This record gives sequence, C-alpha cells and structure tokens, in this order.
Amino acid sequence: MSTATHPEDAEPCERFPAGPLYVPVRPGPAGCSARFFRTPPGERTAVGFTSEKRLTATLGADQTWIRLSEPALRALAEPLGVRRLTVDPPFSAPAAPAAKPLPAWRDWDPQHVGILRVTGAAAVVSCLNLLIG
Repeated sequence: MSTATHPEDAEPCERFPAGPLYVPVRPGPAGCSARFFRTPPGERTAVGFTSEKRLTATLGADQTWIRLSEPALRALAEPLGVRRLTVDPPFSAPAAPAAKPLPAWRDWDPQHVGILRVTGAAAVVSCLNLLIG
C-alpha cells in the first residue's frame, strides 16, 4: 500500500512552511500595508511569522498583522523591489526613539534668545577683526 501526499502539503526540503504566515502591517489612509524590515547588512526584507506567538514575542503585543501565504507575500513585495523573505526572525532591534520637536520661537526663553544674539554678534566681530587686521 503506497502513501500519497496531498500536492499542496509542504515537502521536507522546502525552505518555507506551508500555510499562511502572520505578516506585520501598519495602518494607513487606504487600509493596512505590509511592514518591510532590513537585514543586518541593510537589505530590505518582507517578514512573516509561523505563529501569532512568535510575532508577538519579536514585535510586541501591539503589532497588528494579517494572514498571507508565502507566495502572496512575495507577490506583494516584489513590485516594491523587496526580493527577500525572512520567516520567524529571531531578533529585532528596538525602535528608534522619537525625535523631540524643536520648540516654537514663541516658546523660547528670552534670556536664551539674548545669549544667541550676543554669541552671534561676537562671532561677527571676530570675523571683522580678522578681515581688518
């Protein structure tokens, strides 16, 4: 008696698991879009996880996701020039801290503005002294 496998079952030699992946997405004005990441050398990569638990462990509980098959994720990424797919990445770098916005001119302390004026004036005088001799 021979055992036949279903043609859609994953073969042991396949690089990627069969079945849909958990793909991180970000909300946007037209719906969700897939998040793309960079490998340590800097190459862009699409990322998929084999379980919600792995996605949450790597990217946090607040990360939104959708289910996509590996071919669908590749088809989504290829027109954007992303040809690499990483499944279950073990690590991720922490997000960069958000830059603090510069204070508006009206929020500056008048004494600090005065210091800038004095420093700027001193620099101009030094330049004039060098030119005049």
